[in-house]
Amino acid sequence: MLYAGSQVGDGFETGHNVVVREDNAIGTDVKVWNNSVIDYGCVIGDRVKIHSNCYVAQFTTIEDDVFIAPGVSLANDPHPGSATHLCMRGPTIKAGAQIGMNATVLPFVVVGERSLVGAGAVVTRDVPPGMVVVGNPARVLKPVSEVMCPLDLARGEYLEATERTT
Repeated sequence: MLYAGSQVGDGFETGHNVVVREDNAIGTDVKVWNNSVIDYGCVIGDRVKIHSNCYVAQFTTIEDDVFIAPGVSLANDPHPGSATHLCMRGPTIKAGAQIGMNATVLPFVVVGERSLVGAGAVVTRDVPPGMVVVGNPARVLKPVSEVMCPLDLARGEYLEATERTT
């Protein structure tokens, strides 16, 4: 469901049961998967992917080329349940950042450019650019440049590595 008053760029795609509230500015080639909610007053850049079962709170900023994994929650209210909501602001997710599955990012937090938030992390403080954060509360683990995966090896090297372990 797309509420009136939001501006949506070309190439916008959604899955089932997606809600995009009013007064959002959404860039081009944005994809929002099943059962996700983008509350009102958000700014979302180009080529952003928001996976299934995500909640993007009011007044959140997501810059270009961000990936948000399933189950991520972005919060905006440092005083939930308060009668006044004068200091509500969602997090800012900088360009190229990746947020892992079921992570929670609290209000006012800035997730730095090309950083990586690990699955299940609770981000209570700003994340430096290019760093991996994990845990509850999230802490810096290492630079993203040091993240290695055996699947990144050339196919032949990966097969040789798996044959040695079997």
